[in-house]
Amino acid sequence: METVVIAGLGLIGGSLARNIQLHKRVHLIGVDQRQSTLEYALQHSIIDEASSSFREAASKADIILLAAPVSISVELLDELDHMDLKKEVLVSDVSSVKGPIFRKAASLSSGKVTFVGGHPMAGSHKHGIEASKAHLFENAIYVLTPVQQANESDIERVKNLLDGTKSTFVTLTAEEHDEMTGVVSHFPHLIASALVQQAKKWETKHSFLPKLAAGGFRDITRIASSNPGMWQDIFFQNKEKMAVLLDDWIQEMQDFRKLLLEDQEKAILGYLEEAKQYRDGLEPRKKGAIPGYHDLYVDITDQPGAMQKVLTIVADAGLSIVNIQILELREGLTGVLRLSFSEQKIQLKAKGVLEVFGYEVKIEE
Repeated sequence: METVVIAGLGLIGGSLARNIQLHKRVHLIGVDQRQSTLEYALQHSIIDEASSSFREAASKADIILLAAPVSISVELLDELDHMDLKKEVLVSDVSSVKGPIFRKAASLSSGKVTFVGGHPMAGSHKHGIEASKAHLFENAIYVLTPVQQANESDIERVKNLLDGTKSTFVTLTAEEHDEMTGVVSHFPHLIASALVQQAKKWETKHSFLPKLAAGGFRDITRIASSNPGMWQDIFFQNKEKMAVLLDDWIQEMQDFRKLLLEDQEKAILGYLEEAKQYRDGLEPRKKGAIPGYHDLYVDITDQPGAMQKVLTIVADAGLSIVNIQILELREGLTGVLRLSFSEQKIQLKAKGVLEVFGYEVKIEE
């Protein structure tokens, strides 16, 4: 029986551990610096053995998954390179920035360590092992970035260990990965945080502003609520790509500002239509770089208890809602209730249940 070590039992590491326990016969050792995390993982049978010492756990490993922040994963890989290992070990990671750890992996001097980088492109707006789920990566893209020393059998071993995730595996270079995730994941997080900072500054002039921001503004800035420490690490580890994207964005905004000041109405309409067409052409309902919700739109009438009836139907069906918002409900008129779910299958079940009760329900295409 192979021994698998997962270093870092947060959302991603914990979810991988749950999935591997569910689908593979291995001895799973969890490494974390938080004693409470290790105790939780043992109590819930997420791991078979707990350790606060990476060196001790790694000495027993056949496969190691580094699920710590990027900078720490680089340090762990360096530590592994200087260990007197008794057997060969295959190492992968889950870092959302590949450049730094890939460069370290490519320079390994130990002949007993082989590295196949990985990045499961799925997550949650929650963090910590308590939020971990065995099915977190289902239908997600799982990027692999093997170093030159790794062969096809090494890549297949990683895929085999993780095939229970039901992810779609894609092989990219570290450069390709960091550029693309910079565009569709890292930079949007920065923009969301910048929008929130702008609103915070304008609040000094308009104290009522937070009330207006409770609707669509909260939706487009959801990702600004993600773990600040994690994103600080990501930004610095991918700072060269971020700097390029910032230059692009500044130029984009300057060009748009010029269109506005010159009253270029047709050009602005074309700009917006082009953006809409591209956005609408993106693959729907698939997990991507940014964690998303699966929304359901329910027409409700302006009557006492109308919203409660909808929520009761969904709750009685055993379906969990992660977010609720009334988009429009004026006196005497029909309004729209938006229910958000963590998974598509829950969303579809809720749609079916509500339709049985005669509700008009829509899923955004």
